[in-house]
Amino acid sequence: MGFKETFEEKKDWRDLQKRAGKLPKEYLIVYKEIQKYLMKVDPINLSEDFTPLNELLDLFEESANKEKDVLQVTGEDVGAFADSLIPDSNTFSDLLQQQMDTQVSKKMDKWLDKI
Repeated sequence: MGFKETFEEKKDWRDLQKRAGKLPKEYLIVYKEIQKYLMKVDPINLSEDFTPLNELLDLFEESANKEKDVLQVTGEDVGAFADSLIPDSNTFSDLLQQQMDTQVSKKMDKWLDKI
């Protein structure tokens, strides 16, 4: 990745955060928590593509303008709502889980071969 691309991504990130800062307080609280969650469970995709956060901001801005309560938008299970924002691709936790499954399988096979 070149300097220009890195600079543009940082600018996009700052613009995204400025938009989020204009949300009503209740929306901002939920937005930040969802953002943290997405960074933990899908950092690979999120570092390359801010689409889920842009779509979330679009939804939150529209809903706030209609004076909806944020939990009417997300539902009570905010984690499940956040999961629905992740594209159908392997998340970081999926990759870790696959690695662990592979390691357990190899070690169990090795152990069973000994008995």
